[in-house]
Amino acid sequence: MKSSSFPRKREPSVVRQRSLDPRVRGDDRQRIFIHDVVARDGFQIEPNWIPTERKIEIIDRLSQTGVAKIEATSFVSPKAVPQLRDAAEVMAGIRRNPDVTYVALVPNARGAERALAAKVDEVVLVVSASETHNRANVRRSVDESFAGFTEVLAALRGSDVGMVGAIATAFGCPFEGSVPESQVLDCIGRYVDLGVRGVTFGDTTGMANPRQVQQLVGRARERFPGVELTLHFHNTRGMGLANVVAGLSAGVACFEGCLGGLGGCPLRASISIECSRLRAVWKRSWGTSSRGRW
Repeated sequence: MKSSSFPRKREPSVVRQRSLDPRVRGDDRQRIFIHDVVARDGFQIEPNWIPTERKIEIIDRLSQTGVAKIEATSFVSPKAVPQLRDAAEVMAGIRRNPDVTYVALVPNARGAERALAAKVDEVVLVVSASETHNRANVRRSVDESFAGFTEVLAALRGSDVGMVGAIATAFGCPFEGSVPESQVLDCIGRYVDLGVRGVTFGDTTGMANPRQVQQLVGRARERFPGVELTLHFHNTRGMGLANVVAGLSAGVACFEGCLGGLGGCPLRASISIECSRLRAVWKRSWGTSSRGRW
């Protein structure tokens, strides 16, 4: 079931280009960009099949809420993630809002080619800062993952599709425990070498604390001042919103959240609930506009 498109034609460069300065000119409030990931991160581990039409409906409704990005699906092997085997159909059926960037996760060059055919606006690459977690998650070493990303870059060359890099276990690993900041910063540098537009820090199993968030963000911004940072927290230990506030105070303007708090890492050693986007927005609702300005 394919929905009709919005009447306005979206210019991708206009949608994607945002100031790295979280302050809005002429306003003393902070402008925040919310990226909702429920249609990919939330749905991927649901055991019961979610009909394609229902996925499209949810994405279309999210498109009306003022979010900046929607991670709509993932072009992975259907054997690996059966729930997202309808990725192409979902992208073909959604009603695109010209103010929203529609994102898909891709694991390799084949996934990038499928994403291009589906006319996604942006693709996201994922690597773990933890070597053990990366091997468990994608059966590759960190070096092998980045080698594969060069093939994705080649597949996207010449297109208007943007590319961002995500770093899982940026604040800790369920297998290794603490992850040295140097490993996270090294991943950022390697992503920058690939030409990504931004980098997301993933708190994969909810191990982050506010002090750690401020410290890592501060060092990342100092070393890579031109990289737009996005934070993705889980609320496993009840620290999700506190970490959001820490990120805000450190100058981050982009945050991922999940409608209803769905999702979590399939490899988690403990329950890992994502921060509910709606609850996070409600907590900061004073001075809030429908476009995500807090």
